[in-house]
Amino acid sequence: MARSVWKGPFIDGYLLKKADKSRGSGRNEIIKIWSRRSTILPQFVGLTFGVYNGQKFLPVLVNENMVGHKFGEFSPTRTYYGHASDKKSKRK
Repeated sequence: MARSVWKGPFIDGYLLKKADKSRGSGRNEIIKIWSRRSTILPQFVGLTFGVYNGQKFLPVLVNENMVGHKFGEFSPTRTYYGHASDKKSKRK
């Protein structure tokens, strides 16, 4: 369910501080974040975030197409290896 328009997008407070600090330094370093629920804002474009997926930090380079989405959408938590092979169907 989408968040109501009058409330605005949800962003953790520390995330804005980290982004401003990184943009001010001028270096292109990975900003480690744990907030998968935060919305990507236009001022994050061009920055690289390390989004935690429960095991490791996956680098996410933010571009214009990602604005309005959540950070968690770009850092999958589960790995799909495919279904186990069905040997009966291959024998035909």
